[in-house]
Amino acid sequence: MWYNTRATEILGIDYPIMQGPFGGGLSTVALVATVSNAGGLGGYGAYTLSPQEIYEVDKKIKAATNRPYNLNLWVSDSDAIDGTVSDEYFEGAKALFKPYFDELGIPLPEKPAPFKSRFENQVEVILSIRPKVFSFMFGIPSADILEQCRRLGIKTIGAATTLDEAIALETAGVDLVIASGFEAGGHRPSFLAPSEQSMHGTFVLTQLIKEKITTPVIAAGGIANGRGIAAALTLGASAAQVGTAFLATDESGAVPIYRQMLFSDAAKYTTLTRAFTGRLGRGITNRIAKELSGKEKEFLPFPLQTTFMSSLRKAAIEQQKSDMVLFWGGQVAPVLKHTRAADLMHSLVQETGDILANR
Repeated sequence: MWYNTRATEILGIDYPIMQGPFGGGLSTVALVATVSNAGGLGGYGAYTLSPQEIYEVDKKIKAATNRPYNLNLWVSDSDAIDGTVSDEYFEGAKALFKPYFDELGIPLPEKPAPFKSRFENQVEVILSIRPKVFSFMFGIPSADILEQCRRLGIKTIGAATTLDEAIALETAGVDLVIASGFEAGGHRPSFLAPSEQSMHGTFVLTQLIKEKITTPVIAAGGIANGRGIAAALTLGASAAQVGTAFLATDESGAVPIYRQMLFSDAAKYTTLTRAFTGRLGRGITNRIAKELSGKEKEFLPFPLQTTFMSSLRKAAIEQQKSDMVLFWGGQVAPVLKHTRAADLMHSLVQETGDILANR
C-alpha cells in the first residue's frame, strides 16, 4: 500500500504524514494528539520552552495519545555574539523601528538581556522523557547526543535546506532527513550557508537529496493536500511534512485573527523577512517587512530581535493592525480548506490514496 514506506516503518506510524512542529506557542497538545491518534506523526515545537516546561508538555501529550509523536528543538538558538549586542548597535535598531512603536502608542523596549543557549539543558530532558521521535533544526546535535538517542530508541530527524546539509545529517547518523523547501512557512533552518543562499524548492531538493543519500527523506514546504503528498512520494520521499495547513486549524495555538489571515486573500502574498525575529522566515506579507526590506543589517540578531518586537506584535494584534504583524505561513496557504485537524488528516489520507491508486 502507498502508506507503507521506510518512514512509517521507522517511526511506527500508519501514514507518512507529519505535522510541522511550531514554536512560539503555536503548537498544542490537542493538535499533536489529534494527528498522532489519526495515524500521522504529531509534532510539538519546544525550542522556546524551559526544561521543566518541556517535561510538563510531554506529560500532557502522553496522557492524550499512546501513539508516536515528535518533539522539536533548535540546535543553534542564538546568532548574537556572547548573547548580546553593543549599546550603539541597539540604539540604531531602536531608531529604525521607533516609528512603528510610536504609531501603536507604546514605548520602545529596553535592551534585551544577554541570551544564554538553552539547547543542552533542553536535550537532557528529551533524553530523560524519551519521546519516540526527536527532530531538530539549525544544525546537528553532537555525536554523543545522537548516540544516546540511538541507545535509548529515540528516532532522530534533522532538517536540511541544501544537499550539503542533507549529506552532513546522514554522515552524523540521523534516522530521517527533512528536505525543507523555501516555499515553507516559518524560519529557514539553514546551518551550513546563509539562508538567503539556501533557496531550493521542495521538490527539487527532495530529488537531489534522494539521489545522493540513502537515509529516508521527508519532503516539507508547499504541501497542504493529498496532491502534494502524492507528488512528494512519487519523487522519492518516504513521508511529507504539512505545516501551514495544520497551523490554520482550530486545534493549533494560533489566535483567531491569525487563522483568519491564513484563509484570507492576504495569504496569496508571502515574503521572506528577518524583521521580526532576526532570522529569515516566511510569512504573510506586511507593511513592516516591505518598508524595511534591504535594511537587514540594522536588525538585532536572533533571538534579541524577537524579544525586541514582542510588545509591538502584542499591541498590533490588540489594535487590529494586522499589517504590522508577521503571521507565519507558506506559499501554499491559498489552497487551505479545513479548519479541524481531524478533517484535514482524513482528507490528506483519502486524497493521497485516491491519487496514487489511480496513477
